[in-house]
Amino acid sequence: MEKRDYYEVLGVDRSAPQADLKKAYRRLAMKHHPDRRPDDEAAAQQFKQAKEAYEVLSDPQKRAAYDQFGHAGVEGAPGGARGGFGDIFDDIFGDIFGGGRGGTRAPRGTDLQYNLELSLEEAVLGTEAKIRIPSLVECGTCKGSGAAPGTSPQTCETCGGIGQIRMQQGFFSVQQPCPRCRGAGKVITDPCGTCRGQGRVEESRTLSVTVPAGVDSGDRIRLAEEGEAGARGGRAGDLYVQIQVKPHALFTRNGHNLICQVPVSISTATLGGDLEVPTLTGRAKLKIPAETQTGKPFRLRGKGVKPVRGGAEGDLICQIQVETPVNLTRRQRELMEELHQSLIDGGERHNPQAQSWLNGVKGFFEDMKLWRR
Repeated sequence: MEKRDYYEVLGVDRSAPQADLKKAYRRLAMKHHPDRRPDDEAAAQQFKQAKEAYEVLSDPQKRAAYDQFGHAGVEGAPGGARGGFGDIFDDIFGDIFGGGRGGTRAPRGTDLQYNLELSLEEAVLGTEAKIRIPSLVECGTCKGSGAAPGTSPQTCETCGGIGQIRMQQGFFSVQQPCPRCRGAGKVITDPCGTCRGQGRVEESRTLSVTVPAGVDSGDRIRLAEEGEAGARGGRAGDLYVQIQVKPHALFTRNGHNLICQVPVSISTATLGGDLEVPTLTGRAKLKIPAETQTGKPFRLRGKGVKPVRGGAEGDLICQIQVETPVNLTRRQRELMEELHQSLIDGGERHNPQAQSWLNGVKGFFEDMKLWRR
């Protein structure tokens, strides 16, 4: 059976933020979950589709692959967002019923984002960047427990260490976080003096980021578990390094190609000649044929950008810009006037584009006279 579009399954736009994805999945899960509709095969299928869509779209990397390549980009991708369906179930149904399976799962740390600015050379050729980020890290004194050295968190007497209390609401038995331990299942009677019972402290860290060749503005690099430490010893979040490429003095980028504007003198454009042009890895020779016009592109194969996901390198496209001479001497001006007169005497043969344009203008004004009659 052909798979449905994941955005259509969840009923959201392709630009929907993570909060809207979660809200949409929560709504569908509440409606179609097998525990609520155990004998409804259609509902079970809809729940399965919603779960699969959320697993992909809630993971930034998988979502990017799906947006670019569709279902083929995520076929065989392991697990769901943040470790698979178990984590998604806990995340969604923890909000609905007051906790996940087991109740005392330590909360995962917050994901962080760092904006990394690169030169075009670094982005195209790849680099190793050092970044410094402030974040919450595991307290070294209590090892993340929040309890003073020599002590340990005690089992909560209210919930018996489950982290949940069960309440009956109509036909449903609803779990809610324990009000005393706030879902942790344990309470700290003697908090750590360093982190004041939080299990985490603020700290700036220096990290090394390997930037692969071919990245571009908008690309993200995920550093697993380099985000904020989780509370109560929970797994750390991830760090997403957002790439921003600075403008370059000579080159602009268009996909996998680089574009360079190359000014040439009017004599070189007319008579032809050889030029030396820059590339990101050195110099290259460019042969300019006689009678080259402004805007003429010349392609240097393989001198562009190697795609970050593999494939053939792009090209360097040199666009010719014929430069009008300035600051002429008297003799140069005399020679230019002689050349100008000679070109005029030659008529359309020397300036076909100009003559064609003038004929078009003449026809335009003649037509305008007819319109006004």
